[in-house]
Amino acid sequence: MDKLKRVLRGQDVEEPSGLAEVIDATSLSWGTRVKGFVACFAIGCLCSLLGSCLLWIPKKGLILFAVFYTLGNISSIGSTAFLMGPMKQLKKMFEPTRLIATVVMLLCLILTLCAAFWWHNAGLALLFCILQFFALAWYVISF
Repeated sequence: MDKLKRVLRGQDVEEPSGLAEVIDATSLSWGTRVKGFVACFAIGCLCSLLGSCLLWIPKKGLILFAVFYTLGNISSIGSTAFLMGPMKQLKKMFEPTRLIATVVMLLCLILTLCAAFWWHNAGLALLFCILQFFALAWYVISF
């Protein structure tokens, strides 16, 4: 449609570059995108559920919960990249209206994993999981 508008306005029609042809040739069909979204979202839900089950394991349960819960959230957020495309999602994530929500959410994801792996502090991992939940809710509401 944009090409038609440019032609009608008398502007030169751009020849597609090699990169544009590759992107068009490798883009996924709508059905494949929906399947990818469902699979990635299901994996995210499964990881979060598995993390909740692992919470009750003595000693390492809280850390396993933090790790699986974070991986589940990352997978769930990544699933939407199948629907709108990764670049469009990144552009939307870092728009001024949701920039703070995105930064807080990503920071909470990173801090949860740091508390679980490097600091070995289960209390901080749980705190960051709770903050992660609220940050993710804030991020989703900003859309």
